[in-house]
Amino acid sequence: MISAQDVVLGMWQALSRRDWDAVKTFLSEDCLYVDMPVPAVSARGPENIVKRLKIGLAPLAGYENHDGTLLADGSDVMYEHSETWTFATGECGVLRFVTVHRVVDGKIAVWKDYWDMNTLVSFAPPSHFENLASGDTSWVFDATGLV
Repeated sequence: MISAQDVVLGMWQALSRRDWDAVKTFLSEDCLYVDMPVPAVSARGPENIVKRLKIGLAPLAGYENHDGTLLADGSDVMYEHSETWTFATGECGVLRFVTVHRVVDGKIAVWKDYWDMNTLVSFAPPSHFENLASGDTSWVFDATGLV
């Protein structure tokens, strides 16, 4: 069986390539994805999680995940990493994350991203937030009471 660490790293490698179909293969059917700064706009399940990710990442001119420290305790994996976001209008910045995953039966069942919203606000163009506000929200799952 594949290790929890390999599942997590495989998913992040697929996400760095923005290979949406590959990302889905690492997620359990009821996987819960939570951006911890905004748990009320979480997503559940591979299809909805990819819809959620695409809103922020698909429009970027460039996106790259940078490996960092990975710690595992059985099915729980913590991953400290960073992402470089490059916008079509030229703005570029680095977001630093600590991500907590729970891997069950070889699939990610819980994915919680901890990051600083102010960092994104400091380098993203206003159009990024306008696009988020006007995008497809069919994926929204309120995980406030679950995390």
